Amino acid sequence: MNKKLVLEDGSEFHGKAFGYKEDVYGEVVFATSMSGYQELLTDPSLLGQMLVMTYPLVGNYGINREDYESLRPFLSALIVREHCTHPSNFRSEKTLEAYMEKYRLPGLSGIDTRQLTRHIREKGALKGAILPAEMPLSECLEKIDRHPFFTNHIERASTKNAYDVPGGGKRVVLMDFGMKAGILKGLLEEGYHVSVVPHDTSAEEILEQNPDGVLLSNGPGNPEDALVPIETVKGLLGQVPLFGICMGHQLLALAAGAKTRKMKFGHRGGNNAVRDHRSGKVLITSQNHGYEVDSASLEGTGLSVLYSCVNDGSIEGLVLPGRKAFSVQFHPESSPGPRDARVLYQEFKRLMENGEVE
Repeated sequence: MNKKLVLEDGSEFHGKAFGYKEDVYGEVVFATSMSGYQELLTDPSLLGQMLVMTYPLVGNYGINREDYESLRPFLSALIVREHCTHPSNFRSEKTLEAYMEKYRLPGLSGIDTRQLTRHIREKGALKGAILPAEMPLSECLEKIDRHPFFTNHIERASTKNAYDVPGGGKRVVLMDFGMKAGILKGLLEEGYHVSVVPHDTSAEEILEQNPDGVLLSNGPGNPEDALVPIETVKGLLGQVPLFGICMGHQLLALAAGAKTRKMKFGHRGGNNAVRDHRSGKVLITSQNHGYEVDSASLEGTGLSVLYSCVNDGSIEGLVLPGRKAFSVQFHPESSPGPRDARVLYQEFKRLMENGEVE
């Protein structure tokens, strides 16, 4: 079936529909990973977004039961140069297209994803739609303009009910703003008893559990829309050790009085270099975010920069001395991606034991 991607600026990219062959709308973003498409498909941070894979062949190792980050896909659509219909891997259980059909996820293949990515880099992330190829451009743009793009991303992605994952070690409360399963696995590998709570859980409810630490998870959307979680983090600051990841990093910054801003096209993929300001060492990290902490807003907040992006200088990590809190914009659970940042779980452990980040 011939379909096309139409962007809000009037650009058109023609291709073939695959997966669930229905019209779809979303913000068009790109990821630079060479692998890890299954983790990206199921990452709640991509809720409401149409993901362009810059690597040309996607689906070549199929879909397996081990690499899910959630129980279902969260993105709106997958856009690729070519999707593989006959995967070859000993773990493969189904094709990418079969998975997308099952979960009603639309796809578009056969377009020049390099050209599309360069367009997004130049113009920034844009709203778009995958629509019938024969539909007039004026009608497409009218549909995009009328489409009700939602803003309650965290509410849609968070767990609705609290639950415990037992362990024999320290008690960690994990605030779920759209949590990747890899973050929970990382805590369980440390032997912690983990209590996962919804996004709207109050500071009082969390402190009643007498946790040794609180982890603020990743999640989708604009962090400034998350008014209730920001108030919760304010109530936790200085009361219990805090570790924020991705969205959790941004919410910690907002709670401390800093500001966030939308990036032109964001960081998505498993090959982002960040510099540790303490040691000068560079980590290769996995990232998935379209917002950042505004460095000009740090003055007077008490926040200090721990990590920064080698490529564009954006803030990648913060610490709040004396308030038992630190955060990173990247993903230490590294799924998909390099494992350089796994050491952050040990930093969280030291924070819980000593009350400070070294």
